[in-house]
Amino acid sequence: MTAEMPNWPDWEKRFRAPRVSLPEWAEDAPDRSLFVSNATGTYELYAWDRATGEQRQVTDRPNGTTDGAVSPDGQWIWWFSDTDGDEFGVWMRQPFAADTGQGQGQGQGEGATGAGAVDEPAAPGLEPSYPAGLALGRDGRTAVVGRSTDEDGSTIHVVRAGEKPVEIYRHRESAGVGDLSYDGTLIAVEHTEHGDAMHSALRVVRLDGGTVAELDDSKGGVEELGLEVLGFAPVEGDTRLLVGHQRRGRWEPMVWDVATGEELDLALELPGDVGAEWYPDGSALLVVHSFEARSELFRFDLAERELIEVPTPKGSVSGATARPDGTVEYLWSSAAEPPQVRSTTGAVVLDPPGMKAPGSVPVEDVWVEGPGGRVHALVQRPAGAGPFPTIFEIHGGPTWHDSDAFAAGPAAWVDHGYAVVRVNYRGSTGYGREWTDALKHRVGLIELEDIAAVREWAVSSGLADPAKLVLSGGSWGGYLTLLGLGTQPDFWSLGLSAVPVADYVTAYHDEMEALKSMDRTLMGGTPEEVPERYEASSPLTYVDRVRAPLYISAGVNDPRCPIRQVENYVDRLAARDAVHEVYRYDAGHGSLVVEERIKQVRLELDFATRHLGVSPYRA
Repeated sequence: MTAEMPNWPDWEKRFRAPRVSLPEWAEDAPDRSLFVSNATGTYELYAWDRATGEQRQVTDRPNGTTDGAVSPDGQWIWWFSDTDGDEFGVWMRQPFAADTGQGQGQGQGEGATGAGAVDEPAAPGLEPSYPAGLALGRDGRTAVVGRSTDEDGSTIHVVRAGEKPVEIYRHRESAGVGDLSYDGTLIAVEHTEHGDAMHSALRVVRLDGGTVAELDDSKGGVEELGLEVLGFAPVEGDTRLLVGHQRRGRWEPMVWDVATGEELDLALELPGDVGAEWYPDGSALLVVHSFEARSELFRFDLAERELIEVPTPKGSVSGATARPDGTVEYLWSSAAEPPQVRSTTGAVVLDPPGMKAPGSVPVEDVWVEGPGGRVHALVQRPAGAGPFPTIFEIHGGPTWHDSDAFAAGPAAWVDHGYAVVRVNYRGSTGYGREWTDALKHRVGLIELEDIAAVREWAVSSGLADPAKLVLSGGSWGGYLTLLGLGTQPDFWSLGLSAVPVADYVTAYHDEMEALKSMDRTLMGGTPEEVPERYEASSPLTYVDRVRAPLYISAGVNDPRCPIRQVENYVDRLAARDAVHEVYRYDAGHGSLVVEERIKQVRLELDFATRHLGVSPYRA
């Protein structure tokens, strides 16, 4: 007899419905894939043998696992083992074709793995660290591992089976592994040795660490430009490296031959940011074009220099890959329609069994004149006539952007009768390099100017009830929430801040090393070198001006927005009996456990209902 499905509201179903990531496939064994799913209620890694149809859960840990890779030969699955979401740990591995007989195997890392599987240290001899890139060789025995620690800065190691790891790179500034060439002889490294963590330079080295080629577009001052590794050509002996650059004020790809130094400028006439990856035979590129919060796909034939659209529905493609047979698989969604892994054959590639997520309402595009230019916002409206209680859901990053993609959190607020506004403030990606790089030295304050401009539109247009305006966000969005409540106390009726930067100076001293580099770039130095900038941008500076009821949630193991600086802020609220509530949970920078995510949204909804008097669930 089948158990009756619990009568969950739609907003909870969106979190609970099984979903999957875009499968990563093994380069030399394309039937073997690795993907992430929440099928058990926690996001974990799964192996999928396409030839047999068999799927197997690879990891099974209390706080989930999402960082993994399948080796090019399809023999091994690597996964990163940290402690309760602190992002500090070691790489483990297990055979792809693990015994799936009865019984539960016990891994040697933290937590148990899938049925019958046994894990082993993937890079014995390397001490725990924060991960900084991973590239696996086609020979089945070579890996290039990037690491980051407070003591060592950034290091890169060549790891061969049965041998002691060899360090080939070390620097105090942030750096990481970009890719390993198809023949396993060249390593592409992204580094910020010039001190600007927002704009990487590239170095290609041999496995002994000797330099083969350099590419550096940083020029100092306001003209600094970034580069990123998109991947070596997947062809034996091919020394072409696909590179992302910003030479024309946006991200776009070019092909750099690291042996000859020749650069092939693709000059793709597409607005917005353009990324790419190789087709498996190296003859073409799969181009991902992101513009005004939506994305589309193209095939670019390198010989013919021809750009051909790969049809996808209107919305957002959050990942895409070209298969050996020439088809393209992609993860697509829109604000109104839940995500699916689709193929250009017309098929749904990977459809998890069980409950399907209910849809939501589509987004509307709004453009508002701000102090730094036109600001793009995405708006979702509930049924009925406004003005509505309105929540400004502020994205994290800051180098990220909200898009026309499915998101269970905003959909929950719409179900409860709120309008949802998401703002792609200065600092967001997808609107050109100048827009992304605008944050320097007035960090936080610049973003809030753009948010304030959209807030003014929301009220004057009749969308938002000015007495029921919520400022909300997680990570950088949580930081902007606290800073906004303190610097714009008359604008907001309530605040919801998740895993925030709350005390910028303490956060700098406690956070992971890579984020220290980013803060030095944004602020122009350390807290000791430019104390006035950290003070001006720290929510703690304005905590005594906060008047709106405030709800804060934080992970006690968070390495990005550490708990001590959150406690400093909370202590100041408590000292003056400010209306606030704090929820601390045993995880890192957010949770991979579905029930925990639902609990957090439920607590936020309840807090807003009690303090704003908004009627409860309407859908």
